[in-house]
Amino acid sequence: MILSIEKLSVRSKEKNILDNVSLQLEKGEWYALVGQSGSGKSVLSQTIGQMLSPNLTAEGKINFNGENTLSLRRSDLKRIRGQKIVYIFQDYQGSFTPFRTIGQHFQEYQKVHGVNDRIVRKDNAIQALESVGLDEKFYKRYPFQLSGGQLQRTSIALSLLLSPELVIADEITTALDSISAHRILQVLKEKQQETGCTILFITHDWRHVRKYADRLAVMKEGKIVECGDKTKVLTNPQHEYTKQLIAAAPVLKASELAVKEGVL
Repeated sequence: MILSIEKLSVRSKEKNILDNVSLQLEKGEWYALVGQSGSGKSVLSQTIGQMLSPNLTAEGKINFNGENTLSLRRSDLKRIRGQKIVYIFQDYQGSFTPFRTIGQHFQEYQKVHGVNDRIVRKDNAIQALESVGLDEKFYKRYPFQLSGGQLQRTSIALSLLLSPELVIADEITTALDSISAHRILQVLKEKQQETGCTILFITHDWRHVRKYADRLAVMKEGKIVECGDKTKVLTNPQHEYTKQLIAAAPVLKASELAVKEGVL
């Protein structure tokens, strides 16, 4: 087990945002966290890396490889966040400074995490870009010169550059069209197979859950209402809320699904 969340609650002065949440993620799995907007999914992900806003307080335990991240000092957390735990966000454009090249982003990221040789940093960056289907010319480009899908692939390459153990992907396909979203998730899946990393995949799109997840949990109003093996939950949901979400989800016809997945 790589991540164990035990009786986690997050509160503001006005209300409870997370209420006694417990989850366990196994090493190397793709774990989907599903729920409507406002259910607490993103707050849960932010709590793992101590990224909550100052007006929120957290109680409980988040054990990552045996260390409770909630009890770590900021200085200690730096050796974990960005190296062992990384985030890929929905706002991929906001992750890049517009007046800095893609190469400069890769250079700075590696330098902060102890890669001191500039030539090595450049070689690592070009290899990372190529691994997500972007050639060397993108190294010198600025973020505005990339399409949304290219920039999101760059975000994945940057996040996985230092071979993290846990990748937290928070609604990373929301701003993309369906074809670009499919390609992005294929890239992420391929990188997971290469590195063996664990993925916490936060989404409201059941089509992506069906295709990529191993296990899943369903959140409603800050609580986990159902969790388990993907196939069991999808074919035999137990909670009424889960049934409603699945019933309301877009469904592809078998022929359309086969084309989308490259079967036909």
